[in-house]
Amino acid sequence: MSAGRPNRADQYEQLADDAARRWAKFGPGQATYYPGLLGCVVEEVRVDYCRMRLPFKPELLQGGGMVHGGAVASLLDAVMVPAVGSVLPKDARYSTVDMHVQFIGANRDEDAVAEGWVVKRGRSVVFCESEAYSVDSGRLLGRSVLTYNVAAPRS
Repeated sequence: MSAGRPNRADQYEQLADDAARRWAKFGPGQATYYPGLLGCVVEEVRVDYCRMRLPFKPELLQGGGMVHGGAVASLLDAVMVPAVGSVLPKDARYSTVDMHVQFIGANRDEDAVAEGWVVKRGRSVVFCESEAYSVDSGRLLGRSVLTYNVAAPRS
């Protein structure tokens, strides 16, 4: 984690081995999966928590020479998928139903890292938060408050 930035991972339980193996595959190599297209890489998953990196690449820049806000927002959302899914069955269906993003700082040419965590779980709704930072400078890029819907597995 960046110097001076919180590392929330220690606040969350380790995953069971089977869940850890499943989430280790999330991201790279899944070119048809949107976070994989962006280049997102899972760094750590725990119960209700995930840390994910978005490596810098020039294709993420907007016209002003900064990483596009859509890439940052995507990272803030994608980091929640393993966190929300960490305790759900493999066949669970869940998705973002609400997301509020605050763009706080700009990123020009650094990798970004996001942490996402579950604030509260209900039967069918999960409330979450995430933050993204530039890796080298530690600059806060954005924060997000999200709500996920968890649907009953199809029979």
